[in-house]
Amino acid sequence: MWQHMLVPSIPILEKIIRPILVYGFLIVALRLAGKRELAQLNPFDLVVLLTLSNTVQNAIIGEDNSLSGGLIGAATLLLVNYLVIRFLFAHDRVDRLVEGQPDVLIDHGRLREDHLKSELLTKHELETAAHRQGFADLREVDHAEIEPGGGLFFTRKKPTTGEVQQSELIKRLDAISLQLSELRAKVEPSGKTE
Repeated sequence: MWQHMLVPSIPILEKIIRPILVYGFLIVALRLAGKRELAQLNPFDLVVLLTLSNTVQNAIIGEDNSLSGGLIGAATLLLVNYLVIRFLFAHDRVDRLVEGQPDVLIDHGRLREDHLKSELLTKHELETAAHRQGFADLREVDHAEIEPGGGLFFTRKKPTTGEVQQSELIKRLDAISLQLSELRAKVEPSGKTE
């Protein structure tokens, strides 16, 4: 029993090479699939990401179900990921090549339909993401972009000088209205006698 659990049934070198190859394939495949796959914007994309791990599981572990074989595979994945991240951190140009660039979806309040189309995003999906970040409507958004990791980033429109002045006027009018109500309450007798 212990031998079956602890001794890998395939060579250790193969246990190390398999996760490296699958890791490389997934990096390339997810880069080619686009940022949308990483953003998990709809149930279909989420299902793809969840089943992806199960799909490549046998490619990583091979015919080995031993504990030590699984630990070797997991350690290899973690080590390769650590080394890749360290390398990319030190080489900005390669990092941009691997991860890609952010893509602007809304620029100065104008929806970039062509960019939505290239990222395979619908306007409804963008609106849903904006709602999650506190925007009632896309008209409130000045700038939106999808990051290389799939995250969506929104910037709110800044109010114009006229809008700021109007808001200040409304606040002042509300304050005056409140003061008038308080003055009326003081001036009017509490009980009317005739």
